[in-house]
Formats: sequence, C-alpha cells, structure tokens
Amino acid sequence: MRFSDRRLESVWDKVRGGARLDRNDGLALFETDDLLGLGRMADHAKSAREGDRVYFVLNRYISPTNVCVLSCSFCGFARKKGEPGAFEYSVEDIIGMVSDEVREVHIVGGHHPDWPFEYYERVIGGLHAARPAVQIKAFTAAEIDYLWRRWKIEPREALTRLKAAGLQTMPGGGAEIFSSRVAKQLHYTGKADADRWCEIHGIAHSLGLRTNATMLYGHVETLAERVDHLLRLRAQQDASSGFLTFIALPYQVGTTKLVPRSTPPADNLRTIAAARLLLDNFPHVEAYWVLLGEDTASVALHFGADDVNGTLEDERVQHMAGAETPAGLAREQLFRIIRDAGKIPVERDALYNIVRVWDVAA
Repeated sequence: MRFSDRRLESVWDKVRGGARLDRNDGLALFETDDLLGLGRMADHAKSAREGDRVYFVLNRYISPTNVCVLSCSFCGFARKKGEPGAFEYSVEDIIGMVSDEVREVHIVGGHHPDWPFEYYERVIGGLHAARPAVQIKAFTAAEIDYLWRRWKIEPREALTRLKAAGLQTMPGGGAEIFSSRVAKQLHYTGKADADRWCEIHGIAHSLGLRTNATMLYGHVETLAERVDHLLRLRAQQDASSGFLTFIALPYQVGTTKLVPRSTPPADNLRTIAAARLLLDNFPHVEAYWVLLGEDTASVALHFGADDVNGTLEDERVQHMAGAETPAGLAREQLFRIIRDAGKIPVERDALYNIVRVWDVAA
C-alpha cells in the first residue's frame, strides 16, 4: 500500500503487524490529507474481522419524553415542562408502539424532573411482559447517573433492577466528547462526565449487560480531543470488555448552530476510519445512516464500518436536532445501502447474534 502522506507508512506497519496505535498515530489519522489511504487501512482492519459482511437490525426507537432538566447548548431535542413541543408517554403508550416484528427496541429520553425510578422499571417490565421476543436496549449512562442525582438510586442497584425487569443492553449516548473544556463551553456539566460515564458502563459490563459507545463531534472540539475520547473508550474496553459497537455522531446544526454548517462527508469518513483503527478491541464500528445519510453511510462501509444500525422507526432525538434523513428505513432500503457498497447484508439482533445472512445480489 502506498501513501501520499508518509506519516501513514509507520501507522500501516503497525496495523499490518497487529500492533496497537498510540496517540500520535491517532493525530496523524485525523490530520492527514490522504483520506483514501486512511480508508484503505480501515477497510483492511474491518475486512480482517468481518470480511464483506455488514450488519443491520429491525428496530424501533422510542423516546419516552423530551422533557429535560438540562440545557445542553448542542441539543435540539429537549424541552422544558409545559413548553411547546414537549411530550410525555405513559408505559401503556410505549408498549403500544412496539410490534412483534421488531427485534430491538431502543429507548432514550430526557432527564425528566418528576418521573420516579419505578416508572423506568415499569417501562422495561411492561415491555418485556408484553413483547418477550423483543430485546430491550434502554437508558444511557447519563440517564442512569441522573436517576442517582435525582432519586439516589445507585447505578449498580438501578441496572440490577432494570436487568431483572428485562433490560438486555444499553445504548452509548450521553458520552458527547470526553473533554471538560468542551463540557463547560456547551453547558452540559450537569450530566455524567467522562469518569462517571465510563464507570457506569463498567458496572453494566460487570452485570453482564453489553453496551455501545458514542462520540459527538463536528462542533467545538479539537482533533486531539477526538483522539483522547477514542483512547478513553479503548481503555475502558480493556478494563471491562463489554462494548459491542462504536457509533460516530456528527453534530447536527439544526437550531442550536454551534457552528455554521455540519461537518462534511469527508470528515465523517475520516472519523469512522480512525475509530476502526484506534478501537482495536471493539467488535464493531457503525455507519449511522440517520446522521450520515444513505450515500455517505454506504461509502463508509469501505472506511471501516461494518454496521448501519437499522430501520429505527420513529427516531426523534436526531431528527428534532435537524437530521434530514427519513425517520425510518425499510429493510429493502438498508439492503440498498449495503449492496451498493458491494457488501453482504447480515440481519442481527441487539446482541449481534446472526438472524440471517442475505445474498449480496438477491
């Protein structure tokens, strides 16, 4: 493999030899102009793990509420109680949203000022009883931390009780970017910081709950802060070994307008490729079509991604923030994203158990 940026040659030697990349390597990945060289390395790392297979899931996205006590300046989803656009769903409402065809239900929402812990317990228990075949992925580490702040339910107790009710895995939201500088600038210091977020995921892993991890980028963070975020995730995976997949979340300008425009597709591809190379202990890296768009998500399957998420019926958090993709995709459209890249669609469940391998040309 030949590179226009000579710095990538030493990185390639490490990748090819199975050696772990360091912080300087990570900076080189984000700073290089050789996007195609970076992509080829990431595709090599992905192909060594999964060949041409790309995963997707039939899932349903539910936000119980967008009422939130926080005022994060990057968030276009949250509302205050009584504010126009605020919504709250009952346990019965949520159960009614989930059909038997769904394999995974994904539940995240605002930090509600009044809902007791028992509400969340009833949501999980009610769903599990009504739809026992549906796997439940619910509540970010930031939400679990808020339940401690508001109701003094320790994370281990909360996760133990939620698991007993039917929780099977946790989403990776709430991580934002692991930088105290950025947290102060964007006013999200009232939520779980990097140490707390990692602690809660470590607790979940110790209880046998698999989880995801994310990074929100393309706003006011530096490239070095992106690298540090990924290395912190890698260190946590070394310690607790429970992460399933990493999802890169490009900031949506929407109405919050922290920057004039969204980061370009090339930066999204760069971030996914760098993540695949730095997160050597993560099984999967996702191209989240909701934020990337179908075309960029398809190209990202040549830049280290091996998952496109799923049908995500009624996704609200990112769409209320300004994402312009359709609010849900049918299985046939996911096939198109994957097959346009020349990859093989693999239908999975929430825990990456394979449901069916589909013919690439079917």
